[in-house]
Amino acid sequence: MDSLDLRVLCDARDWHRAGHAVTLVTVVQTWGSAPRPPGALLAVRDDGRVSGSVSGGCVEEDLIARTKAAFGALAASTVPSGASATLPSEIVYGVSKEEATRFGLPCGGTLLLVHEPLVDSAWISDLLDRTARHQLVTRSLDMKNGLVTLSGAQRGQTLAYDGALLRTVFGPKWRLLLIGAGQLSQAVAHMASMLDFEVLVCDPREEYSAGLDMVGVQRLMGMPDDVVREMQPDPHTAIVALTHDPKLDDMALLEALKSEAFYVGALGSSRTQATRKQRLAEHFDMREDELARLHGPVGLKIGAKTPAEIAVSILAEVVQVKNADASVANSTSSCAAPAA
Repeated sequence: MDSLDLRVLCDARDWHRAGHAVTLVTVVQTWGSAPRPPGALLAVRDDGRVSGSVSGGCVEEDLIARTKAAFGALAASTVPSGASATLPSEIVYGVSKEEATRFGLPCGGTLLLVHEPLVDSAWISDLLDRTARHQLVTRSLDMKNGLVTLSGAQRGQTLAYDGALLRTVFGPKWRLLLIGAGQLSQAVAHMASMLDFEVLVCDPREEYSAGLDMVGVQRLMGMPDDVVREMQPDPHTAIVALTHDPKLDDMALLEALKSEAFYVGALGSSRTQATRKQRLAEHFDMREDELARLHGPVGLKIGAKTPAEIAVSILAEVVQVKNADASVANSTSSCAAPAA
């Protein structure tokens, strides 16, 4: 599940704390062509306000109507307290071609959803706290009683549903560490924030970093190699060196290429990259397999010229690698606040 989906949990928790009745809807299985993958989340508030999506079409409208009607019945005391209306249930859309057309599901797609009235939001805070510490978490929902339990998870675990128990895996937010705080870094940081990355910037050069003042972008103090080592990059971390200064970029790359970061890139021409790899191999004994992980020249080849265009090419490649790795590892991410 991606971090935009998990942001739904943040909204659901806040709405619940504010006194609203909230229902969570999870895509648990799809057949044919479906707009959203298993694990996608939607939260529906008692007044019809929503966060997230399970189809991007008319399914949401029907779910809003169902939820408002159910909450209205409970408020009017027409449904006994503790009745099945407060327990998780299944909803299927698109069983027939006519229904698929009615709800805007492409190519006759079918969705199996779990509809879950939110009774307690404490588990959401616990889950977000764990993922903020870059932990993988399994959330288990008992369909018989609505009980939610959290436990540790391993990379590669996927959503599982057998009709009695729904298990979904939540993991740390995708984060991007930029070495350098110049004009290009600022463009990358701005766009990465829009892509919902947790953006971190390290630049010990005060003349550059002093001008870094962007909402949602965190400045990390210290030398690049120390910063990379201390942050302990995991498979949800990308690191891009953009200072064009070997003294800074190489120091960061020394640690980054030995880490679990899913993407490591560096600015510079093909000749610069070849020289850099030779230098790292000869002076720092870096192995060939470690150097092979370096993306350089960084970014996809789209003929980029301006800082904004180069930023697009860099992030396009980061996202390409992220999505390819996530597809192989069946990894997930969360909306948790940036880790300290």
